[in-house]
Amino acid sequence: MNNKVVTFGEIMLRLAPQGYLRFSQASSFDVVYGGGESNVAVSLANYGVPVEFVTRLPENDIGECALMEMRKRNVGTNHIVFGGERLGIYFLETGAVARGSKVVYDRAHSAMSTIGSGMIDWKAVFNDASWFHWTGITPAVSQGAADACLEAVKVASEMGITISTDLNYRAKLWKYCDAAKRESIMDELTSYCDIVLGNEEDAEMHFGIKPEGISVQTEGHNVKAEAFLSVCQQMMERFPRAKKVITTLRGSISASHNTWAGVLYDGKTMYESTQYQITDIVDRVGGGDSFMGGLIYGLLTHPDDDQQALNFAVAASCLKHTIKGDANLVKVSEVQKLLAGDTSGRVAR
Repeated sequence: MNNKVVTFGEIMLRLAPQGYLRFSQASSFDVVYGGGESNVAVSLANYGVPVEFVTRLPENDIGECALMEMRKRNVGTNHIVFGGERLGIYFLETGAVARGSKVVYDRAHSAMSTIGSGMIDWKAVFNDASWFHWTGITPAVSQGAADACLEAVKVASEMGITISTDLNYRAKLWKYCDAAKRESIMDELTSYCDIVLGNEEDAEMHFGIKPEGISVQTEGHNVKAEAFLSVCQQMMERFPRAKKVITTLRGSISASHNTWAGVLYDGKTMYESTQYQITDIVDRVGGGDSFMGGLIYGLLTHPDDDQQALNFAVAASCLKHTIKGDANLVKVSEVQKLLAGDTSGRVAR
């Protein structure tokens, strides 16, 4: 079976002060290229999965740098389209201990935000693919991006391709429409999905779905998996095509110390992973993307073992928190080592 995966979204230039400096202290910025869907693509390429990333890039040197980054990571770029004014930018200030990280977006009028219907030949894109992944960030960028994403899920559905989403609610992005329109857009897009990933905030902000009988906010870092069973059930009732609903369980003890786990519901069984203690976070940006990349790999590799797929996703994303940058640069063997219980971090000689 062909396991080629296609992802669609915006890749951005990330600019961050070195180490834990605040923006006001910075005299230089470290450069990284990344975005929700490109990060998933990089993870899958590292695991040996054929993957194609689709986006729109400006025809200038910065757009070329983003393209080169994808090619360097062995991600397919054959269906990227060109045009528009600029590459989107985001600034990251990395937090520590009690000071949280900050993100400032500078992505108005980006090449991806000015994409529209008819710019991408989706039948050609999906010709040799078996899986399509998008996130809630893409339709949040602009109405044109939402329209292109809807084109994609419709064609993928017609062609019998598995469709997954990470709902990824971003309050700072949904600016072009009101809450009712946002819900309508996400409702239609998600209705085509077989695999749905999202946390409690995603479910509430997009669809008004809340955990029943527990306040996640008052639980602090002691996040309980059973709190999300009702969310998963409500999601499946709303989206009958969905075969699996998954959420990550992040307990934030501090900016530097998180607990990390995940649950997967298949309509009958609630699978729960091991909880990891991530005590010295290097970079948590892209954590959810690394989970999604691991989950897609796990479901492709172990289609009849949801527990194993979930365990791989959680372990992979646990390792991502040790890696600077947006993308998870680990191999299958490294994830398997952690799954086997080796958390020593000893030098491999």
